[in-house]
Amino acid sequence: MFDMLTSRLSKDLGVDLGTANTLMFSKGKGIVVNEPSFVAVNLRNGQILAVGHDAKAMLGKTPPHVQVTRPLQRGIISDFEVTEKMLRFFFEKVHRESSALIPRPRVVVGVPLNVTEVERKAVGDAVLAAGAREVHIVEEPMAAAIGVGLPITEPIGNLIIDIGGGTTEIAVISLNGVVTSKSIPIAGDEMNRNIVQYARDVFNLLLGERVAEDVKIEAGSAIPLSERREVSMRGRDLLSGLPREIMVSDEQVREALARSVKAIVEHIKSILEITPPELVADIYRQGIVLSGGGALLRGLDRAISEGTGLAVRIADEPLFAVVRGAGLLLEDRRLLKDVSVPITDLMR
Repeated sequence: MFDMLTSRLSKDLGVDLGTANTLMFSKGKGIVVNEPSFVAVNLRNGQILAVGHDAKAMLGKTPPHVQVTRPLQRGIISDFEVTEKMLRFFFEKVHRESSALIPRPRVVVGVPLNVTEVERKAVGDAVLAAGAREVHIVEEPMAAAIGVGLPITEPIGNLIIDIGGGTTEIAVISLNGVVTSKSIPIAGDEMNRNIVQYARDVFNLLLGERVAEDVKIEAGSAIPLSERREVSMRGRDLLSGLPREIMVSDEQVREALARSVKAIVEHIKSILEITPPELVADIYRQGIVLSGGGALLRGLDRAISEGTGLAVRIADEPLFAVVRGAGLLLEDRRLLKDVSVPITDLMR
């Protein structure tokens, strides 16, 4: 009786705890948090100065005693204490208007493929420490597949590619399970680094991380565009040490990104090569689905289609696929039990 009442009152949350962004889905409200996974810390006293958008705005502009950090790297917690404080901040933001009597939430959280049990438990422990009463861990491509409405419960091969900030998750799913999969550290952050390296090599220009990301968003593409785009790059000239601005074309940005795009295509092909033939036949009919923020790179779907010979579609609102899937699992306890990764001691 008490458990039923708690369940009805609780503001349960689906969470996409990403390297680049943290998103939260609340039952009945939809997306309630969509913030960068950045935290600004005062190194003198350990005080958290800013979280999310406010912290990211401080990147590269702080005095020595203030550090802007991302507590997750490639989807794995690299700083447990800061991750806990970031999650607590977001939980409090979601529940700010709630009564103190509202029970702590049940949480479904996505993690990358191929993380160790210790790494999965670290995620669960951080969510509990931030204020959850119960945590369920789900692999991100499984959550994404549920979020975009793929028929994962049926004996049908579904190929989903979730391109986040730290990792690209490639998974063939059938009958509520991941059949073949690969997690690679080539995603949005690596593409930003490609642009930084290109600017250094070609223009002797040192770019900041945020500038590189803006260039990618404004002019990045995987295939030639129908209309030419140009964007400014501002940084420090490595020869003179002075500020400098140059204009770059979409063709130059595409050249910078080409290695990462090619690598993603090759890894997809390698997964198809080890997938059972019956499932490959399904994928040939069904095609590939792209999710995650990286799916928004112009022409990436066409580049993958040309490289694999398969139809490729981008999910509606691809950035929200994982968190929406996690949220849907809150409503379906039977499916949650089937697809969640078993980890001990994740209840309070």
